This record gives sequence, structure tokens and C-alpha cells, in this order.
Amino acid sequence: MASKFNLPQFLPSPPRTELYFPQNPKPFNSPPTTLIPDPKLVINGGSTLSGHVTINGSKNSALPILAATLCCSGSSKLKNVPCLSDTTTMASILESLGARVTSFGGYIVVNTDGIVSVEPDLSDIGKIRGGFFVLGPLLARFGEAIVGLPGGCDIGARPVDLYIHGLRALGATVELRDGKVQAHVSNGKGLTGARFRLGYPSVGATETLMMAACMAEGKTVISNAAQEPEIIDLASFLTNCGAVVEGAGTDTLYITGRRKLYGSEYSIMPDRIEVGTYMLAAAITRSCISISPVPHSNLTCLVDKLSGAGCKILQLSDDTLELSAVPRTIGDDLQGFNIKTNPFPGFPTDLQPLTMALLSTCKGVSVIEESVFENRMSHVTELQKFGAKFQVCGSRATVFGTGNASPLCGSQVNATDLRGGMSLVLAGLAAEGITEIRGISHVDRGYESLEMKLQGLGANVIRTTTTFPPGEVWKG
Repeated sequence: MASKFNLPQFLPSPPRTELYFPQNPKPFNSPPTTLIPDPKLVINGGSTLSGHVTINGSKNSALPILAATLCCSGSSKLKNVPCLSDTTTMASILESLGARVTSFGGYIVVNTDGIVSVEPDLSDIGKIRGGFFVLGPLLARFGEAIVGLPGGCDIGARPVDLYIHGLRALGATVELRDGKVQAHVSNGKGLTGARFRLGYPSVGATETLMMAACMAEGKTVISNAAQEPEIIDLASFLTNCGAVVEGAGTDTLYITGRRKLYGSEYSIMPDRIEVGTYMLAAAITRSCISISPVPHSNLTCLVDKLSGAGCKILQLSDDTLELSAVPRTIGDDLQGFNIKTNPFPGFPTDLQPLTMALLSTCKGVSVIEESVFENRMSHVTELQKFGAKFQVCGSRATVFGTGNASPLCGSQVNATDLRGGMSLVLAGLAAEGITEIRGISHVDRGYESLEMKLQGLGANVIRTTTTFPPGEVWKG
């Protein structure tokens, strides 16, 4: 799509680097786990886990970086993109705009030279929160964007006002009409750098506005920005493409606009939430496993909590971690602890439901405060079906842990969101008997090859459409 306006003056763009691509690329298709109609996960719990698990690329990095390819001319070659239903949906969103998305040899290649629309498919945008990221790149590169309001897990309000205020500060006219955000550059030329402060350090708003500012004329300063590691990953990709971004990982971003960015080759960071998930899986099953690659500095908060609970955590190499919660190794059962979720470097909200499952099996009373999303307690009702004991008041939950005295019991439960669904998987691994988890497609949004990885660690888990009556014995 040709630009409708005369581009303003920017820093000179760097020379383009040509990328080599093999012949016969393939479309980026949905992961195999979605091929079973209405699948459920069935777990015969109580097994001890052992062995090693390899972590995939970060979903929360891959989605904004896929959107950021829209800022770039030519092709972007991305490695370590996780094969998830969410990344597949994002690929469909890019294709609905006219981009070509293919895969080969572990890479995803996005070519944006054929963009023909600034309005992505509404049905795909409604499936995932990350689809809304395309708003900033489309507006910055093409001067216009029409994007439906985002979907994703129902865990609380995630308003778009921060996005709108930031884009207006960059010189865009933005309206919310008919369930869509409709934006265009006000001066008919392009976005203009500005200085503004986010009312809350929203990760999505920071990422969207960073992408937009990379192609705005002049300098932009964003204060009270999110500091998550995924922000650093996105900034690194944009820098590879020729952008000038400083301060990523701090609360202030300094961005100087470029007239043009070019596609580049980039590897997505490991998924710190998946790392935390398998750490918690080892803890709740009182097992010992190793995990790699592990971004250690991104998990300090969780490591400190689990170490304080009694887990033995060792760094085996630069990128490999071992966690043991085996009673004979740690000398006692795990002790409960308190958490309060906060933006990075605080305790990650995405690990709150999973930590709640663990705490229900620890000794003593624990308190969980959810300060990021006001509706992230829906998993409590399902965890109670395992016999876990909670008292919830608003966004605060008291967990009455029983330790080994009263283990969880398998149950039939329903996953209603991604991380809440994964908390049910962890509870099922620790519970005695059969657990059947419906709605597992929610969990597929964030975990690649889940049952295969768990099977590799020794868990008795299958994906099936078969219903196992209560009390029936199944041996995986």
C-alpha cells in the first residue's frame, strides 16, 4: 500500500541488510494440538516428575514483535516463535492486511511489502489481546489504522485509553466508533515525536506507542513506561531494524524516529512465564527437574519465593536451572508464603493462579493479593473442586494450605482462561486420581506441546475426547 502523504524529515535510515531464505517456504499453520475437536486434558495425578524440559520462545514477546514487522519494509525472519493458537491468530491478522507469513527451518518470515489494508480482520482481532498491537505500526507507517477492540482472556478490564492518549500526543486523530479504534495522522504527513507520561505502566500500551514513535518525526520520551523483559526484547528487534530506542527496561523510553525501517533476522527470548510454570510444576509435585533456557534475572521474584518456601534451586549452567522440592532432599514439606502481583520487577500476575495451586498444597496460611487485574480469581471455584481451601474477598485470597496431610483429589474441572487453566493442570498433576480438564484450548494459547513436555517429565497425561467416569482407574 502506497503512503497517502509526504514523509517528513527523520534520521537517515540505515542501509538495508538482505536476508537469505531457502526455497519452498510453508504457511505458518495452527499447532497440532488444536486438531482434536473439543479436546480435554486427562491427568492421572500423583506421579513424581523428573528429567529436563526445554522452554520455547516467549508468547508475550512474539506477539508484539510479529506486529512490529508492519513497521518494516521487506522481510523479517523470526526464530524461536512459539507455535501457539495465539501466534497463529496473529499471523492471520497480518495476512488479512496483505502481509505474507511463511515458515521453514524453525523460522517465521513476514513480508509486509504487499500490505493492502489498514483494517485487520475483526474476527481475529476479537480472539487475542495482542492483535491490538498492530494499531501503532499501521498508523506510523501508513498514516491510518482501523482496529477492532481487543479480545483475550476475561480476567478484568484492560482499557485502551492509554493507547489513545499516547497516539494523540504523537499527533494522531483517534476516535472510538462502532467498536473500533479509528485513527489517522492529523497533519496529513506523519506522526510527530512528543513527551508524555503513561497513567499506568501498561505493557501493551508501552509496546504499541514505542512502535509508533519509532517512525514519528523527531524525538519521543515516554515516562512511567513498563519495564518488563518483553519490552527490552521488542526494543532489541526494532533496533535491529534500524530504530533508535534507548532506556528499554527502565521507566523512561527515549526514541528518535526513522523515516524507514527494514526487516531483520531476530530470535525471540525464552518464555519466562513458561519457565515459572515448570518451576511451579516441580514444586507442587514435590519433584526435581531441570529447565533451560532460563533468563535468570527475569525470575528473581519467583526464585526468592520458592527458595523461601523450602525449594532447593541450583544454577547448573549459564542458562540451566534445577529445582528440587523432593521431601527427603529439602528435609521438610514446603511452607506457604504471601504474594502481591505488580508490574515488573514485581511478582508476575500471569503466575498468580499457578502459585495459588501450589500454595494450596503447602503448610500454613498464605495470602495472595492481585493488583493488576481485578477479575483474576475465577480459577478459585475450579481449584476448590480438588479439595483446596480458599477464602476470597475481592482481589485478595487467603489460602489454607494442608501440606501432605490432606492431598488434593482428582476432579472434573473447566478452564476458562489461559493461566487459570494452567493452574488446574498443576493441581491435576499433584492430585490423587483422575482429573479431566475441559476448555483446554485456553491453555493452548500459551503453552506449546504441553502434554508432550509433561509426558517427557513422567506425568500421566493425555489429550482426548473420551470421558472418564469418576472413580475409573486409568494408567497412562
